[in-house]
Amino acid sequence: MTQTLPVGLTVTTRVPASTANLGPGFDSLGMALGLYDEISVTTTESGLSVRVEGEGAEDVPWGPSHLVVRAIERGLEAAGVWAGGLDVVCRNVIPHSRGLGSSASAAVGGLAAANGLVALLDRDLALDEAQMVQLSSEFEGHPDNAAASVLGGAVVSWSEDLVDDDCPRRFGAVRLDVHPSIGVVALVPEDRSSTSHTRGLLPETVPHGDAAFNVSRAALAVVALTSRPDLLLAATEDRLHQQQRAAALPVTTRWIAALRERGIAAVVSGAGPTVLALTTAPFPADLRAAAESEGLRVLDLEIADGVRTV
Repeated sequence: MTQTLPVGLTVTTRVPASTANLGPGFDSLGMALGLYDEISVTTTESGLSVRVEGEGAEDVPWGPSHLVVRAIERGLEAAGVWAGGLDVVCRNVIPHSRGLGSSASAAVGGLAAANGLVALLDRDLALDEAQMVQLSSEFEGHPDNAAASVLGGAVVSWSEDLVDDDCPRRFGAVRLDVHPSIGVVALVPEDRSSTSHTRGLLPETVPHGDAAFNVSRAALAVVALTSRPDLLLAATEDRLHQQQRAAALPVTTRWIAALRERGIAAVVSGAGPTVLALTTAPFPADLRAAAESEGLRVLDLEIADGVRTV
């Protein structure tokens, strides 16, 4: 039996950005980053009010098709709870269409807000982390960004093949605690990137040698991230997707090459165009100045914990 939330309940979620792939871990490795969207939700008598502030405010729908709203509704449905009406306020900081997981953060933030409302009604009905990973990954179709925003730190994620059309694909993830000496710098271009377009550039099949190369580097990445940061440069090499997307991301590709020539483990963040640098030393001042002179935002980011709800 579906329970209805009382009017006047309010929760606020703070959800981190994320990066995916980390070089070789295509659709499997991810990391939560210290840029945060904030979502406040209040239950009302009826209707839907949506307000969006900050990044993407002019680009996203202010209504029931908004991803945050759809995620809230999905979270309430999964818990067997409903609301007569909702007032939703989204304060966005994560850049959209830059490879920093803005859509995954929206899905995770909406689900976490729903979960917070459910917990105020009955904690026994609240979703656990595994359910949060599953539901948020269903919105994305793969779990790397979504799992990172749920769990925080770095994540290894996976999916299981569909058994039949009536059974949703199963997603899972585990958190890795990143070595404390590793820092993150993001170089964020003004230009945006379409994930669907850059995915369309990838071939249907890859040579066995390239697949084996990436398996070794993805395994090495787990070691480098957790205990051997001196191996980051080798551990972030890739043959499956970055070079294949290079023509569509010329600025990104050029900066990755420049950073790696300086010994900095740089990769495409997700589908780009953001460049992600993993480093144990301060980011070189001359590279920072050069990037900023080209109009790139240079962001020093913490490795974040997962979504939090107040």
